[in-house]
Amino acid sequence: MNPSLDEQLRAADPDRWLSSRFVADAQARADLTALYAFEAELLAIPARVTQPLLAEMRYAWWREQLDGVFAGVARKGHPVLEALTDLVVRRGLDRAPFDALIEAHIGRVNGEPHDLDAFYAGPMQTAVRVLVGPGREAAVVGAARVWGLTQTGRRPEAHAARPEARAALRALPVAAFPAVAHAALRDPAEAEPVKRLRLIWASMTGRI
Repeated sequence: MNPSLDEQLRAADPDRWLSSRFVADAQARADLTALYAFEAELLAIPARVTQPLLAEMRYAWWREQLDGVFAGVARKGHPVLEALTDLVVRRGLDRAPFDALIEAHIGRVNGEPHDLDAFYAGPMQTAVRVLVGPGREAAVVGAARVWGLTQTGRRPEAHAARPEARAALRALPVAAFPAVAHAALRDPAEAEPVKRLRLIWASMTGRI
């Protein structure tokens, strides 16, 4: 695992960094770190620029870099892109969720509503595929939407959707649990010790 990438994720997304620690296989853990680090880069863009047009230009740059990523040609000297290229090639990942995520971010900086599937379902499905291979993606859509509803302040809707999402997760093997653990979080403002307990429990049991 790239230590700098690991520390970058730990600073940018401590919740998912913590859940990724429960991935037993070192390569799979590094792959999940690379995937989450890519997402963190996209999420940080609006905080780094002052105008929507500038943010859109940065997202366009990332979209262009995906050409190299999916051609197996890493951009040298960029830890996230190097790790992402290696991940995509080895795991045979589909490009569509990555493009959809970038387009959803562009929509957000232009005032469009959150696209729950692009922001949350696609990335969680990719993470599960990284950990346990294809064929389990449908089981996590509900959990991803619960997480998205929570993140966007729609907690009553998240609460109502949780039982059905939890039931669908029973189809997952244990190795996939860390990829869905963050759906167990109930409130972004919740105390850190409580959040850590929720993440640890969900990473071990798959219960959100």
